[in-house]
Amino acid sequence: MRMKRVILVTGTPCIGKTTTAKALAEKLNAHYINLTEFAKTYNLILGEDKQRKSTIIDEQKMRQKLTQTINSINNQNIVIDGHYAAAIVPTRSVTHVFVLRRNPQELKAFMEKSGYSQNKLQENLQAEILDVCLTEAIEAHASKVYELDITGKTTQEVIVDIMDVLNMNKKCSVGIVDWIGTLEREGILDEYLKT
Repeated sequence: MRMKRVILVTGTPCIGKTTTAKALAEKLNAHYINLTEFAKTYNLILGEDKQRKSTIIDEQKMRQKLTQTINSINNQNIVIDGHYAAAIVPTRSVTHVFVLRRNPQELKAFMEKSGYSQNKLQENLQAEILDVCLTEAIEAHASKVYELDITGKTTQEVIVDIMDVLNMNKKCSVGIVDWIGTLEREGILDEYLKT
């Protein structure tokens, strides 16, 4: 029996994780898990962070339930989607971590279109610029991490890139994105890092 492939799709909120993860799950005929929905379904929520307008999950219970769920799924491919996926999914289960990256200018337009508050928008843009999701992924999963700059790409183009990595036709690496340098060269870094 083949080993299960547990693929994480992570990145800053509003970057396109869910759209990409669902399309990848469909392409692979994989079992799909959205961590936000998973937490709600299994009552793994401790409360709400009113200031950030986000859910606080019970990380220990989440890890336990994810381990049970991954072990019980018969499908050889599992795609897990969430901005905190790299920190919460047990390392021994994970085979690939795709960290989606998007130019902050494009990401800002997506967030504005989605109705993000100014505080939430600024916090998430800074997280993208400062590589928060990438750093978290590398700390937890080291050599299993693939950074993908999806700026200006369609979902189908992103899936082609991911499939190339999964099929070992293409090597992805980390450190391919430098938003600080990009924004600095354009003279707009301060605008994005203001508090």
